[in-house]
Amino acid sequence: MSPCPEEAAMRREVVGRIETVVKDLWPAADVQIFGSFSTGLYLPTSDIDLVVFGKWERPPLQLLEQALRKHNVAEPGSIKVLDKATVPIIKLTDQETEVKVDISFNMETGVRAAEFIKNYMKKYSLLPYLILVLKQFLLQRDLNEVFTGGISSYSLILMAISFLQLHPRIDARRADENLGMLLVEFFELYGRNFNYLKTGIRIKEGGAYIAKEEIMKAMTSGYRPSMLCIEDPLLPGNDVGRSSYGAMQVKQVFDYAYIVLSHAVSPLARSYPNRDSESTLGRIVKVTQEVIDYRRWIKEKWGGKAHPAPDPDNRVKIKERVSTCDGEQPPRRDPEPPYSQRLPLSLPSPQLLSSGSSASSVSSLSGSDIDSDTPPCTAPGVYQFSLQAPTPLLASLPAALPLPAGKPQSTASRTLVMTTNTQVRGRGARPVVGPLGSRA
Repeated sequence: MSPCPEEAAMRREVVGRIETVVKDLWPAADVQIFGSFSTGLYLPTSDIDLVVFGKWERPPLQLLEQALRKHNVAEPGSIKVLDKATVPIIKLTDQETEVKVDISFNMETGVRAAEFIKNYMKKYSLLPYLILVLKQFLLQRDLNEVFTGGISSYSLILMAISFLQLHPRIDARRADENLGMLLVEFFELYGRNFNYLKTGIRIKEGGAYIAKEEIMKAMTSGYRPSMLCIEDPLLPGNDVGRSSYGAMQVKQVFDYAYIVLSHAVSPLARSYPNRDSESTLGRIVKVTQEVIDYRRWIKEKWGGKAHPAPDPDNRVKIKERVSTCDGEQPPRRDPEPPYSQRLPLSLPSPQLLSSGSSASSVSSLSGSDIDSDTPPCTAPGVYQFSLQAPTPLLASLPAALPLPAGKPQSTASRTLVMTTNTQVRGRGARPVVGPLGSRA
């Protein structure tokens, strides 16, 4: 699931092409990366967020748009200038790779947020695993963007940080905690027990659940806390979840995931007809053949560029894995990053969840706004399964980009740890051009 070195190399090329155009226009301008590519928490189809710093009275959106068209950086018809948005941006799709890019001007908040997330990734070594699975889970259901009725990646990351901060039972700073249990408890907390009506999330000062009335005191006059209320740790008075009008849809799918995973580890699961063909995590996270083919194409084309020399300006600081997209183990170079090691992922019984999980404790703090009519299943203590290194949570998590037409394809075999009997075939089939994201 974690990004491969080849994918990082491909994205650096995209950034380089755009930076060249910017420097031709404004030699003194500074192009910086923020968002998921900066933190390393990106899926293969995540977009790239760039910000251009310079001295302009107004953001020169149209001027840069014309230059990008002139240099054929973007696909024809893909460049859009959103000059009326709260944050004016240029949106485009890279011609060669079909990676989507958002370009803004003089916005420091994105860069600060990326550094903020990196600091918490250092504090909580389990955070990247949790985020990558949750991002793919929401992507498959078109709930990974605010404008599609979901929540933003920043909101999701803050929810995960709060979950780890306030977990009453475990020390989230330890790398040997049970990842499966944490995932189910996350779904239980935000799918069942968290009181969205009355409670807000605070990250600063060690984290807390606070009454929305308290948050409203610091907000600009005229604004009220949203349904998913998350206090911005970097901008006092800002509600990060303010635009997430579909937050209750996200709550519903989190509840669904909790039910599915709880049932998957119950004694009844032994009688399921698909018990041998579907992994436990594969019941909620799917990988399509198109995604596999797209990642294979990236590996073939950028395989020799996976470990280039560092950029002169050292702005692209992405933790690359010493591995390939196929999960093959190359000759050892440098020590692997913390989340490239083999980690056990085991799912606990619902009995354990209900007795000691953070979700149950949260309900006593904030009150529950929903009473579920679905009783938890009884189950034995713990069912163990492991994820293969070097990819930590899913061997090949994947993507939602259209596959570039005419790109070479490989017919090499591909084996995934987390999959279903309808996802992966023995031989790679020619991909169908179109959306690659799974639909739930």
